[in-house]
Amino acid sequence: MGFLGVEKKKYIIFGLANKKSVAAVIGRTMVEEGADLIHVVRSEERKKTAQKIFPGCPVFICDVEDEANIIRVRDEIAVEIDALNGGRVDGIVHSIAFANYSEGMKPFHETIKADFLQAVDISCFSFISIANHFKNIIADDGSFVTITISTTRMAAENYGYMAPVKAALNSSLCFLAKSFSDFSHVRFNAVAPSLLKTSASAGIPGYVDSYLFAEKAILRKKALTTQEAADTAAFLLSNRSSGINCQTIVVDAGMEVNYFDREIIKKTVG
Repeated sequence: MGFLGVEKKKYIIFGLANKKSVAAVIGRTMVEEGADLIHVVRSEERKKTAQKIFPGCPVFICDVEDEANIIRVRDEIAVEIDALNGGRVDGIVHSIAFANYSEGMKPFHETIKADFLQAVDISCFSFISIANHFKNIIADDGSFVTITISTTRMAAENYGYMAPVKAALNSSLCFLAKSFSDFSHVRFNAVAPSLLKTSASAGIPGYVDSYLFAEKAILRKKALTTQEAADTAAFLLSNRSSGINCQTIVVDAGMEVNYFDREIIKKTVG
């Protein structure tokens, strides 16, 4: 048995889009450790992608913007794991975020209400809804893990209103853990990576420049890899992290302490 002890345990991963997705890398890591996976994706196209990356793993479709879809996919997965006869999943990954940047970046005070509320619905409330509707098919000592960002206090103009949305997601951890504690030992944690090279991030205006800056700000002068974020998620899914609850684990290779790096200062004011 490996260190994580996840062999033959079942995990659901929401949010795979392609092979570069955080969800995909978490999935590969868990498979390497011997876990059994169920993927939940947004569309038929993404289902085909998931089946190519993870042949043999069940894949379901769910657009979380409609809560009825979450209930439906819960019922479908319950049949898959034979929940009526005690089948349970051991952990659930929520790797879902969406922001409508179709009109380009606006100053934060000009944020469009409909866009903000849609982002909250898909990126934050979906986590709460999944927890609620899946509560009866997750093991008593199961683990929920969501993917957030390394800081919601840094006013990155090109990330805009998604930082407050992620702050709401982070805050949800303690409330979910508290309410679940009335009937279970289920844990809720978040992985908070610094800038990653994913297809989703490529859609953020100005992201490449921010990514290159982050690479210089990281102590080792080397960008964070998606694998490093995925490894943290795998640990949080396992019982090896049983003492960790309601935490947002920052995975940024020390970037947050290095904004006064001499090389950055020299290039800025030299």
